[in-house]
Amino acid sequence: MVKRSVLALLADERVAQVRVAVSPSDTLAADVLAGLPRTLVRHCGGQTRDETVLQALQDAALGPEDWVLVHDAARPGLPPDALGRLLDACLLSNQGGLLAMPVADTVKQASPGPAGSHLVSATVPRDTLWLAQTPQMFKAGELIEALMQSRVSGVKVTDEASAMEAAGYCPMLVQGSWRNAKVTLPDDFSWVESWL
Repeated sequence: MVKRSVLALLADERVAQVRVAVSPSDTLAADVLAGLPRTLVRHCGGQTRDETVLQALQDAALGPEDWVLVHDAARPGLPPDALGRLLDACLLSNQGGLLAMPVADTVKQASPGPAGSHLVSATVPRDTLWLAQTPQMFKAGELIEALMQSRVSGVKVTDEASAMEAAGYCPMLVQGSWRNAKVTLPDDFSWVESWL
């Protein structure tokens, strides 16, 4: 899955380098990714997503105006056209952004029910709701600063865009793809494998 995620990024020549941040104790990634062009495995991963991203950015020693893409290894189905849309949109507007999908389903808010069940407490209007995906693209200096600010202020960072939002930025939403789904639950493996 990691290899497919890296290959998805390498499909666009504008991606100068893919740096795969793994745990200091990881012994598999280097072998799995051996021989891929423009790809480095870096043993600089942290305990959390935001710590891993921050340490990977610091390890890369980029200039503050350099653009970075942060992508989940658990999203091996990133289509080239979705990646291209994100790169085009961010570079053209000189603004950070992320791939996302508008919510299509009716959204229910839950409250605790009897015996560990959940009850509907409200229907949430979905007109302005989007599901965040990766890659997320920002300038390295701004993202590093946002991640550091979030750690100091105790803001819970669920993705890079949430750190940027907490720092006062308004990331751009760029149409993603359902094929760019995140493999999270056991059933997801068979679903993604069926079209990979």
